[in-house]
Order: sequence, then structure tokens, then C-alpha cells
Amino acid sequence: MDAVVALYQSQPFWIWLALGCLILAVEAAAGTEWLLWPAVSAGAVALIALVSPDLGPAIEIALFGVFVLVTTIGSRKLIKRVNPGEPDINDRTVRLVGQRAEVVHPFVDGRGRVFVSGSEWAADIEGDAPPVGSSVVVEGFDGSRLKVKT
Repeated sequence: MDAVVALYQSQPFWIWLALGCLILAVEAAAGTEWLLWPAVSAGAVALIALVSPDLGPAIEIALFGVFVLVTTIGSRKLIKRVNPGEPDINDRTVRLVGQRAEVVHPFVDGRGRVFVSGSEWAADIEGDAPPVGSSVVVEGFDGSRLKVKT
């Protein structure tokens, strides 16, 4: 821990840049689209820390918090203005409705798993269960579970 504190004291830029890269890596792995703006905000604080390295951790953390709020709220408003009829970019389940999915795990008692839009999802189906490898259509969602039909 002393090494991290020493690195921060000598080069706060690298700590903020590493934090931004870490958040971006988690975003890339998870695909939530919610962590993009905190990653950008950490990068902005890194640049500010590079230009003004004597700000101190309290001011940098406050800047990070303000940047996250401003970029997240601003992006949501911009997206609604640019694409008024489109669903929320951060709500993946809404965007999946109407897409074709492939059954990857068999449905047992109406519950199985499907692959759609680059991810595997838990899914529910009413009626006959389609075999693995067949195509279904996403018709809605219930929490994090997709509702599909043949």
C-alpha cells in the first residue's frame, strides 16, 4: 500500500489513468454501457492531475464525482434529444425485444438459456420447448430474464 501512496504522491496522473483503464476494462467485459462515463471521467481527472499535480486527493476525488454526474446526466439527455424514439442506450433488455436468439441450453419447465446480441441470457418460454440450436424471438423481459417465443 505504501508503494501506491508513494506513486500517487509522485505521479497522480498514473493512478487516475490506471483507474480509468480498469473501469473501461470492466465495462468492456460486462458490456453494461453504464461504466463508460466514469472511465472517461477518470481519464479527465488524470489529464487535470498531469497539468496540475498538486491538487491533492480530496479535490481530485471531488472533480471525479462531479465529472461522473455531469457526463452521465448529460449523455442521457443528449441521447434522448438525438434519438427520441429509441430506447435508453443503457437498457440492453429493451433493445433486445424483437431480436432473434439461439437456444444454447435446453428449456426445462419453461426455463433455459439463449444467446443474443453477443451475450448469453436466462430465458423463459411458454409452450413447447425448442431444441438447442434452434432460433427463438425475444418478445419481452421480466427483470433480467428474457421472455422468448418460437
